[in-house]
Amino acid sequence: MATRKNSTDDPLAPVTLAVGQEDLLLDRAVQQVVAAARAADSDTDVRDLTSDQLQPGTLAELTSPSLFAERKVVVVRNAQDLSADTVKDVKAYLDASAEEITLVLLHAGGAKGKGLLDAARKAGAREVACPKTTKPAERLTFVRQEFRALGRSATPEACQALVDAIGSDLRELASAVSQLCADVEGTIDEAIVGRYYTGRAEASSFTVADRAVEGRAAEALEALRWSLSTGVAPVLITSALAQGVRAIGKLSSARGGRPADLARELGMPPWKIDRVRQQMRGWTPDGVSLALRAVAEADAGVKGGGDDPEYALEKAVVAIARAARSGR
Repeated sequence: MATRKNSTDDPLAPVTLAVGQEDLLLDRAVQQVVAAARAADSDTDVRDLTSDQLQPGTLAELTSPSLFAERKVVVVRNAQDLSADTVKDVKAYLDASAEEITLVLLHAGGAKGKGLLDAARKAGAREVACPKTTKPAERLTFVRQEFRALGRSATPEACQALVDAIGSDLRELASAVSQLCADVEGTIDEAIVGRYYTGRAEASSFTVADRAVEGRAAEALEALRWSLSTGVAPVLITSALAQGVRAIGKLSSARGGRPADLARELGMPPWKIDRVRQQMRGWTPDGVSLALRAVAEADAGVKGGGDDPEYALEKAVVAIARAARSGR
């Protein structure tokens, strides 16, 4: 769904500017540049830095001429948060970019750090728009584009059913599209989506997630075993676990306010805001990080990275429940 705003459509342009707050699209913008660079040179050196890691002088070191003239990609995340001195370094580099080096600036947009944003645009940076999707119609368009990108056909009813079942998280929507395309041959219709993502399977997988994020390990494990015994696909359970933990993380970092206001800000229905608030007790930022790591490991385990998907899920459920109690 990311769109180019610059006539230059070459991922190996000297500077790529990815603007917006949709994490999935920002990550894809980076991945596209890195893939193009490694296609041109398999030994490409990739440096992926946060704003606090790019200190004054660091960019000059990373972009200095190499004895072996190696290709390099330098990624700077949250560029709007760079210090004033580092912004000066970046602006200077924009006026004299180095050959064989691609600089990727990820910027949230908005007023903060606008001077750097304007400077990159003035320098002719290739721009990729990565806006937050806030409307159901935008999410529906995203799903259609995902199916199209994978060379698959899905009915309009199937796309709508998937958005209704998964919600506003683009990562989850992309994962669901990918899973359906991997498992199903031919055109994907509403009945197929319903078999995967609605009804009993949806209810049971989210029961597992709810009990886990509430720190109720025994009940979560019981729900997990029941779900697996009734044929719920392991990938649905990892998806529900991911959504549960991410909801905790989103709400814990959001500003206080009425459920309706937070619902608009976070893309959740108001009733879910109230429920997640109750589930948040006992969670810490470190706990959220550990739980997300556990979900990622389980996801890899159920998609062929491990020998025992059930064990991978049980391990994740226990880790999430333990993380939910880390602040108590």
